[in-house]
Amino acid sequence: MGIASSKQSAETETSPSKQIFILSGQSNMAGRGGVDRHKKWDGVVPPECNPDSSIFRLDAQLQWESAKEPLHADIDTKKTCGVGPGMVFANAVRKRVGVIGLVPCAVGGTAIREWARGMPLYENMVNRAKEAVKSGGEIKALLWYQGESDTSKYDDAKLYKANMEKLIQNVRQDLGSPSLPIIQVVIASGDSKYLERVREAQKEIDIPNVVCVDAKGLPLQEDHLHLTTAAQVKLGQMLADAYLANFEPAPQASS
Repeated sequence: MGIASSKQSAETETSPSKQIFILSGQSNMAGRGGVDRHKKWDGVVPPECNPDSSIFRLDAQLQWESAKEPLHADIDTKKTCGVGPGMVFANAVRKRVGVIGLVPCAVGGTAIREWARGMPLYENMVNRAKEAVKSGGEIKALLWYQGESDTSKYDDAKLYKANMEKLIQNVRQDLGSPSLPIIQVVIASGDSKYLERVREAQKEIDIPNVVCVDAKGLPLQEDHLHLTTAAQVKLGQMLADAYLANFEPAPQASS
């Protein structure tokens, strides 16, 4: 009873001004920072990822609670989650944006075709986003990091651009937000066979209010697939910089 009531009070507290961000894609958005080869998370939370009284997350039961790492622990349940970019992003934008509601939806090992309209992952993402606004607030952006699972087969890589463009169209339509800002991370890892093809497809998407940040060069773990904790901190800052520069410009100083 105590847990439920605390979650309800958090929801009530943040209802008037909650600024909502959807976190979606696959494992590097869900966060594997600090997860070792034995699938154990080291529990290290960098200061940039610390909880704050103005940052909330929608849990798997569609209740608002104070956000903390790992953000996707009850969403990406078949894998061990660690540090992702979401908390860093939220901490970096909260002073300009206000009270933040994060909606984690990412699931590791998922290909773009699994995020098509009508598929469980897509429908869950849309339903969670719709639930998030019921208590007040506005969906401000979708942060998307996915594509590694589309680098092994030629057909998957070839169709990536069209599939991603369709996802953007669908999610904007289904959320009733035709110009919803979307920040896409250009992948840095995957199968070398078609990695560059998927990267090019991501960079070639030319749709209004869709911007990219490039993860290439960020440190990878020894599996050569997942970002390290330090890399996730940097990525979260990159996502925040992109959001603030493109969609939440600083107010002009009065003359």
